Amino acid sequence: MSKLASIISCLVIFLLMPPQSYAADLGDLVSSLKGGGYVIVFRHGATDDRQKDVYPFKFDDMSAQRQLSEKGRELARELGAALKRLGVPIGEVYTSQLNRAVETGKLLSGKDVSPVEALTDSGAGSSSAMANPDGKNAKAGRAVRDLVNAPPKAGANNLAVTHKTNVADAFGKEFSDIREGEALVYKTSTSGSAVLVTRVQPAEWIAQPGS
Repeated sequence: MSKLASIISCLVIFLLMPPQSYAADLGDLVSSLKGGGYVIVFRHGATDDRQKDVYPFKFDDMSAQRQLSEKGRELARELGAALKRLGVPIGEVYTSQLNRAVETGKLLSGKDVSPVEALTDSGAGSSSAMANPDGKNAKAGRAVRDLVNAPPKAGANNLAVTHKTNVADAFGKEFSDIREGEALVYKTSTSGSAVLVTRVQPAEWIAQPGS
């Protein structure tokens, strides 16, 4: 292997690794998830960049929204199959009102979902609105945190499927690098705010052996 090829290979492996500051033993986490009490925040799956959102949003018009690509749908199906195989009990599934998040939520859970305004793209497709938790998107960020802080029903874990903008608004600029299909796992509490446990890439769920 040439030196250049070796460097490129190492770079690819590095980029696919989860952020080390949030690394956790996924096997231990899965065991804990089986008992419920967590909220898993997903960014929606991969989309078709040839499509554009029309603003103001037209939620009932699929032609006016960017949709999941076939790759995004397939990955969401694989993620859903992995969660089922791992025995992760799913309670409520909240999503953005945009169809790419609704579809991701349904494929992940195999259940009906509840589209809510709090998870709907707070940047309205504008990159200039990204990661602004202290500015005009502060209200949107608080709404996401309120949803994540609410403990699920006993023995279940809630899912929330949203957008990069909303994640950054709610949890800070350091999360503006969240990838499509990536998850943030929060442990809820009846006595305080939910606590981030780890960030999980889609391939990590899929590769995790079932029990």
